[in-house]
Amino acid sequence: MIHVLIVDDHFVVRSGLATSLEIEDDIRVIATAEKGEDAAETYATHRPSVVLMDLQLPGIGGVEATATIRSTDPAAR
Repeated sequence: MIHVLIVDDHFVVRSGLATSLEIEDDIRVIATAEKGEDAAETYATHRPSVVLMDLQLPGIGGVEATATIRSTDPAAR
Protein backbone atom coordinates (compact mmCIF):
# COMPACT_ATOMS: atom_id res chain seq x y z
CA MET A 1 0.00 0.00 0.00
CA ILE A 2 1.29 3.45 -0.95
CA HIS A 3 0.40 6.10 1.62
CA VAL A 4 0.23 9.66 0.29
CA LEU A 5 0.34 13.12 1.88
CA ILE A 6 -1.02 15.91 -0.34
CA VAL A 7 0.11 19.48 0.36
CA ASP A 8 -1.68 22.20 -1.62
CA ASP A 9 -3.27 25.49 -0.67
CA HIS A 10 -6.33 24.94 -2.88
CA PHE A 11 -9.09 22.74 -1.45
CA VAL A 12 -10.35 21.73 -4.89
CA VAL A 13 -6.88 20.55 -5.94
CA ARG A 14 -6.38 18.57 -2.71
CA SER A 15 -9.81 16.98 -3.03
CA GLY A 16 -9.42 16.22 -6.71
CA LEU A 17 -6.03 14.61 -6.26
CA ALA A 18 -7.26 12.57 -3.30
CA THR A 19 -10.29 11.35 -5.23
CA SER A 20 -8.20 10.48 -8.29
CA LEU A 21 -5.58 8.61 -6.28
CA GLU A 22 -7.98 6.65 -4.11
CA ILE A 23 -9.53 5.02 -7.17
CA GLU A 24 -6.42 2.83 -7.18
CA ASP A 25 -6.54 -0.21 -4.89
CA ASP A 26 -2.96 0.19 -3.68
CA ILE A 27 -2.97 3.95 -2.93
CA ARG A 28 -4.40 5.61 0.17
CA VAL A 29 -4.33 9.34 0.92
CA ILE A 30 -3.61 9.36 4.64
CA ALA A 31 -3.34 13.11 5.18
CA THR A 32 -3.56 16.52 3.55
CA ALA A 33 -2.17 19.92 4.46
CA GLU A 34 -2.89 23.34 3.01
CA LYS A 35 0.21 25.23 4.18
CA GLY A 36 3.94 24.67 3.89
CA GLU A 37 4.14 25.46 7.59
CA ASP A 38 2.05 22.35 8.33
CA ALA A 39 3.74 19.99 5.88
CA ALA A 40 6.67 18.82 8.07
CA GLU A 41 4.50 18.25 11.14
CA THR A 42 1.90 16.37 9.10
CA TYR A 43 4.66 14.29 7.52
CA ALA A 44 6.14 13.44 10.95
CA THR A 45 2.73 12.43 12.28
CA HIS A 46 1.70 10.21 9.37
CA ARG A 47 5.00 9.07 7.74
CA PRO A 48 3.58 8.70 4.21
CA SER A 49 5.33 6.78 1.44
CA VAL A 50 5.04 9.79 -0.88
CA VAL A 51 4.41 13.52 -0.51
CA LEU A 52 2.73 15.41 -3.35
CA MET A 53 3.85 18.99 -2.69
CA ASP A 54 2.62 22.18 -4.36
CA LEU A 55 5.76 24.25 -4.93
CA GLN A 56 3.97 27.61 -4.95
CA LEU A 57 2.44 27.84 -1.49
CA PRO A 58 1.89 31.12 0.35
CA GLY A 59 4.21 31.64 3.31
CA ILE A 60 6.66 28.77 3.45
CA GLY A 61 6.81 27.49 -0.13
CA GLY A 62 6.89 23.90 -1.25
CA VAL A 63 10.64 23.85 -1.87
CA GLU A 64 11.40 25.01 1.67
CA ALA A 65 8.79 22.66 3.16
CA THR A 66 10.31 19.76 1.21
CA ALA A 67 13.79 20.68 2.45
CA THR A 68 12.50 20.72 6.04
CA ILE A 69 10.93 17.27 5.62
CA ARG A 70 14.11 15.90 4.02
CA SER A 71 16.29 17.35 6.79
CA THR A 72 14.34 15.32 9.36
CA ASP A 73 13.99 12.22 7.16
CA PRO A 74 16.52 11.93 4.29
CA ALA A 75 14.61 8.90 2.96
CA ALA A 76 11.44 10.98 2.39
CA ARG A 77 10.04 10.93 -1.15
